[in-house]
Amino acid sequence: MTKLKRGFYTRDAVTVAQELLGKFIVRKTNGHTLTAMITETEAYKACDKACHAYNYNRTKRNAVMFNEGGSAYVYLIYGMYNCLNVVTDREGEPSAVLIRGAEPCGDEEYMSFMRYNKGFSELSSYQKKNFSNGPGKLCIALDIDRSLNGESLMGDRLYITEGREIKSFKTGKRIGIDYAEEAKDLLWRFYL
Repeated sequence: MTKLKRGFYTRDAVTVAQELLGKFIVRKTNGHTLTAMITETEAYKACDKACHAYNYNRTKRNAVMFNEGGSAYVYLIYGMYNCLNVVTDREGEPSAVLIRGAEPCGDEEYMSFMRYNKGFSELSSYQKKNFSNGPGKLCIALDIDRSLNGESLMGDRLYITEGREIKSFKTGKRIGIDYAEEAKDLLWRFYL
């Protein structure tokens, strides 16, 4: 599997969010290579009130978003769940793509122990359906935490590769951003 190059990431977040569908996230941890196909993304840009860097407001938390595209932005929500974002665009233009969901497709056994503390074959159909269909669930399954914040996606611990060709996908409003006034209606969520 060929790693995506920086040029893939240094483009508009909405374009990158669409084109990440079908690509593979690869996480190397504790001697395991975990792989999941991206099935759902959301784009965030500085012009959008739902973005952590809205109006170019730079903080300690969101500083990674101001980097050149191609690194991981990992933050904590609700005080307990990590979320993986892919930084996009050029340096100084804070934007990112939240990886909302993915399907496990490599070392599912280890991912299952990370997520449920039991083997994949022991999971119920409900558990398999909800394995990594949310950003927090995905990060648990792939062992992604804030220690990976700022990690280059061209490195060896966390990266994204070419994947399946996606001919069509759905669009919708992003989830959980009702506070974002007119930005809540942007159709910047993409899913299979």
